[in-house]
Amino acid sequence: MFWEPRFTTGHDSVGRQASEAMSIKIDQEALRGVVEKVMADLGRPVVRTSDSQAGKKVDKGGQALSSGECGCHSKPTAGPGHFGVFDCVNRAANAAHDSFLQLKSLGLEGRSRVIEIVKGVCGANTEDWGAFELEETGIGRLDHKIAKLAIMDKVPGVEWLRPYALSGDDGITLEEYAPFGVVGAILPVTHSVPTLTGNVINMVAAGNAVVFNPHPGGAKSAAMAAREYNRAIAQELGIENLICVIENPTLESFEQISQHDLIAIMVITGGPAVVKAAMTSGKRAICAGPGNPVVVVDETANLASAAECVIEGASFDNNLLCIGEKAVFVVESVYGEFMASLERAGAGRLTSQQLDKLTGLAFTEKDDGGGCSHAVVNRDFVGASPSRLADAAGASISDRCELLFAEADQSHPYVQEEQMMPMVPIVPVTNFESAVEQAKVAEHGYRHSAIIHSTNVGNMTHMGRQMDTTIFVKNGPCVAGLGLGGEGYLSYSVATTTGEGITTPKTFTRIRRCVMVENLRIV
Repeated sequence: MFWEPRFTTGHDSVGRQASEAMSIKIDQEALRGVVEKVMADLGRPVVRTSDSQAGKKVDKGGQALSSGECGCHSKPTAGPGHFGVFDCVNRAANAAHDSFLQLKSLGLEGRSRVIEIVKGVCGANTEDWGAFELEETGIGRLDHKIAKLAIMDKVPGVEWLRPYALSGDDGITLEEYAPFGVVGAILPVTHSVPTLTGNVINMVAAGNAVVFNPHPGGAKSAAMAAREYNRAIAQELGIENLICVIENPTLESFEQISQHDLIAIMVITGGPAVVKAAMTSGKRAICAGPGNPVVVVDETANLASAAECVIEGASFDNNLLCIGEKAVFVVESVYGEFMASLERAGAGRLTSQQLDKLTGLAFTEKDDGGGCSHAVVNRDFVGASPSRLADAAGASISDRCELLFAEADQSHPYVQEEQMMPMVPIVPVTNFESAVEQAKVAEHGYRHSAIIHSTNVGNMTHMGRQMDTTIFVKNGPCVAGLGLGGEGYLSYSVATTTGEGITTPKTFTRIRRCVMVENLRIV
């Protein structure tokens, strides 16, 4: 879904999403294998345990640990009075579990009050927190960082957890949505605080506590938000560690979270490698994986509106959104007019030479180990401003320009890779059917997001069926798929890989049934 949440620097994403679910029993060897592959690519091999230590927790040197230790070898920087920020996964998980039990005793009213507190604190800090996150991560736009925090009222709460009752001659049956307990969650660097906040609202509405392993590049922002949320919750409700964050996140802390007995389920917002690792943990995994959202513009489209929508969506936070327009396929008969419409709407057009120059800097070739290579995004350009991209391309643009665009063919790296920059390739195609076929290839079967601009209902229907994406937007910017400019609710975790879709409080619950035979009916 998002730019790969790596736990160290200087490494490109590895692996594809897991093709099948694992057994309920935790396959520690499989998980270890995934982590070892990532660490080996980073030049940081993981020490294996000896046969004599099999089944025991070990420290970084391979020595067996006593009960209750997690191997982090760090003193907790959190505990009573520190409001949810921990260096130790084991202490974080235990603190979160204790807070879950406290929340459970407060019922739905307590959950509702927590959500009110979180939304209130977030609303009061949008500008400061947006600026802090931009300063820490160095990617995106300040106005859009603020905007992402200002819309948390659109995230649903306990109102989504309406019980289901069935009454008949044989009695009455009641089904309710119950919490799992403690959720383990991974945060991306692209939207650290927004994703944390949205997940907290959904997860707490469901009755859970949570332990977050943030991306290292956004860890300070996540810890800051968690502290303030917990501080406000503790002041009113006495629960101090409902939202826990690992202060110094690593691959190791991710592995510890995924294997901890008190962590009931995993929620992943990240790229293929971390999604695969979560799906091999043996726990239920709710995975917001990668995407490469595509746009089709047919000959019936309102071209001026389509151009404005592409600019609005692809420029939002410098195209860091997982649903953001990444490549546009335009029917040849309206291609020239659509390109002109983009220019009239304020987008900056690159020549083929300028695109080549930018591509050489924005992508590198990586050996896949099989004798072939593929393009890899240069992370220094992810979330960069249009002006920086234009400088790299040797182009001159207006100070008010929010998006660059250029003609490209289907095989271009900007088309095939989830590039997450405010530079959109425009691909000319012979007809609508060809546009959909090429768009489907570029989307890579992630089934994430797709957009069409058309007034032909048949074309809309055809593309929707062919793409089979979680989000399908018609005649609007990508953000309409999250209820911004369109109808609907908001979540920054879109579970495409595992199929839950745009997450809600129901996503983080299990259904329990209570049956009364013959009695309780009043009819």
